Amino acid sequence: QVQLVESGGGLVQAGGSLRLSCAASGRTFSSYAAGWFRQAPGKEREFVSTISLNGRRTYYHDSVKGRFTISRDNAKNTVYLQMNSLKPEDTAVYYCAAARRGACLDYGCYRLVEYDYWGQGTQVTVSS
Repeated sequence: QVQLVESGGGLVQAGGSLRLSCAASGRTFSSYAAGWFRQAPGKEREFVSTISLNGRRTYYHDSVKGRFTISRDNAKNTVYLQMNSLKPEDTAVYYCAAARRGACLDYGCYRLVEYDYWGQGTQVTVSS
């Protein structure tokens, strides 16, 4: 069992930056692949980014490529999402998730059903 807590959300103007953190407790985060998802009002939760267990493989949704960067510090049991050049359409609740499936560990995963643990989310609001 692992508990995930996101932080770092807030209100920012378009073009600004935020860094989200996801801290794990319980079992060590280094045993899981990790991902970030987001859910805007009235929309389904969608994939944003994922990172493999060792941090060497990362993948991004096309809408955030070149603007967002996922990283992890296994010594600190924390995964990060650096978000630059934010747009109003990035406004959503952002969720961190952990996956323990074998294939996810090596490559990360982008489907919700592949994740075993979820945080409570952190709100990101980008004003125009």
